[in-house]
Amino acid sequence: MPADVDMARATIAGASSIVALTGAGISTDSGIPDFRGPQGVWTKDPAAERTATLQHYLGDADVRRKVWQTRLHSPAWEAEPNLGHQSLVDLEHQGRLAAVVTQNIDGLHQKAGSDPHLVIELHGTMREVTCWSCQMRGPMAPILERLRAGEEDPHCQAVVDGVICGGILKSATISFGQALDPRVLDRAVMAVEAADVLLAIGSTLTVHPAAALVPLAARNGLPIVIVNAHPTPYDDLAVAVVRTSISEALPALFGQ
Repeated sequence: MPADVDMARATIAGASSIVALTGAGISTDSGIPDFRGPQGVWTKDPAAERTATLQHYLGDADVRRKVWQTRLHSPAWEAEPNLGHQSLVDLEHQGRLAAVVTQNIDGLHQKAGSDPHLVIELHGTMREVTCWSCQMRGPMAPILERLRAGEEDPHCQAVVDGVICGGILKSATISFGQALDPRVLDRAVMAVEAADVLLAIGSTLTVHPAAALVPLAARNGLPIVIVNAHPTPYDDLAVAVVRTSISEALPALFGQ
């Protein structure tokens, strides 16, 4: 491990264009549980994964009601960025962070001060809502107020051609069975292809196409540094693997 830490630190120190690929593990120190870790949401309750499947969400009002209550009471609304998020902001201020490609939907990178133009949200954001019928997209806050007022399955109130839409509302996140926005994925691919180091942080690297950015980097000859609490399928592609708390590891790796 010390040798890997030294290699990771040297690799990062010598880079001028770093892309960070972040997963749920970077937010656990902010009080947001991950999904697949030992204490993950889906590890503890495998049935909960059903609520993240688009088919069930659109076709079952009971599933939507459960999802909305989960969203309303999510710890992410009160969560604050931790030293892991802040370390990436500091790296950005050095002019060496080209992009943050995140699988997270919590918005903590932006809350920490990351330039929103550098944050590529592969799986969308919980801070916005979209209508499945008219494609209206807007802030989540008014929908949360409707939930607090007693609505259980809020529908779209946008006026389209003089008629209230009434379509199913969904957080602007990517569910299982829902395709990623190809424009967002293209941005992530181009960022990795233009970088000189890929830093994978807090991701199990099992969810595709996000995880495919790691072998893409390897094919392009980029050094890869993985910081994660548990083994990943791509550890053998990395020049260094660090298994320390992310909020502790990143400041040390970045020389902060």
